[in-house]
Amino acid sequence: MTSIPLDTRRRAQPPARPAAPHEATARTRRLIARTVVGVLLGLYGLVSVYPFLWMVSAAFKDQAEVVRGGHLIPRNPTFDTIVDTWNKLHFFDFFLNSLLVTLYTVVLTLVIYAAAGYAFAVLRFPGRGVLQKLFVSLLFVPGITVMLPIVLLENTMGILGSHFGLVLPFVNGGAPLSVLLMTGAFLAVPAELRDSARVDGASELRVFTSVYLPLARPALITVALLTAIPTWNEFLLTRVSLNDPDTYTLPLGLQTLSAENVPHYNNLMAGALIVVIPVILLFLSLQRYFVNGLVGAVKG
Repeated sequence: MTSIPLDTRRRAQPPARPAAPHEATARTRRLIARTVVGVLLGLYGLVSVYPFLWMVSAAFKDQAEVVRGGHLIPRNPTFDTIVDTWNKLHFFDFFLNSLLVTLYTVVLTLVIYAAAGYAFAVLRFPGRGVLQKLFVSLLFVPGITVMLPIVLLENTMGILGSHFGLVLPFVNGGAPLSVLLMTGAFLAVPAELRDSARVDGASELRVFTSVYLPLARPALITVALLTAIPTWNEFLLTRVSLNDPDTYTLPLGLQTLSAENVPHYNNLMAGALIVVIPVILLFLSLQRYFVNGLVGAVKG
C-alpha cells in the first residue's frame, strides 16, 4: 500500500470556510457586550469598595490628615490610632458580649431550624405545606415593624436589657431564610438513605443526626454565617434593648466613640475596622462552604 505524501494530503484538505458575515457580526457584538458589562461591573466594584478602603486608610491616619482629606493612601501611616481606639473601645469587654450573643444565636438557630427543615423536607404531617409557606412569607415582613411588639413583650417577660432578650428575637428573625435553606438541603438527600437506615432499625432522631446532618454540612455553615454576620453587626435592636454599658456589644461600644464632643474620625474608622475584621475573617475562612450551601439549597 503506497502512502500519500504529507504535502499531498495537506493540499487535498478543503480550504477553511470563511466565516459568514452575520457570524462575524454576531461575534463582534458579543465581544462588545462583554467588554461593556466588564467595564460597568468594574466601575460598580470600585464604587462599592471605595468606602471600605477609605475606612481602612483613615484607621492609619491621624485626625488632622483625615480632616484634610484629598488622598486615599496615608502619607504618614501610624498604628497609634488603632492602639488608642483599642484602649478607648474596651475591645475585650464588648467583644466578649458580642461573641456570647452571636454564639448563642447561631447554636439555637442551627438546632431549631435544622430540625424544622428536616420535618418539612422528610416527614409528612397535616398542614405541612401551609406552615412552610407561612415561615417563608416572613421574609417579606420588615423587621422594624415588629420591633415595638418585641420590646413590649420582653419588658413584660422581664428579659428586656439582657443578652437573652437579644438572642430570642435574633433567632426568631432568622427563621424564614434558615428554614428555606435547610429544607432545600434536606430535599437534596436521596430518600433511599433514610429508607435503608429505617430498615436497619435506626430511629428518626438517629437518621436525622447520623445521615442527614452530615450531608447538609454546607447548608449548616451557610445558615451559621447568615445568622452570625447580622447578629454581630446588629445595632438598632441592641440600642433599644440594652441600657447597661456592661452589656454593650461592639456596635454600641463603637457608638460611644461618636458621642464625644469633638468626633475623631480616625478613631471612628479604626473602631469600625476592629468591628468588621472578625466578620471578614469568618467569611473568608468559610466561603467555600457558603457557596456550596447556597447551591445545594437551590438544587434541593
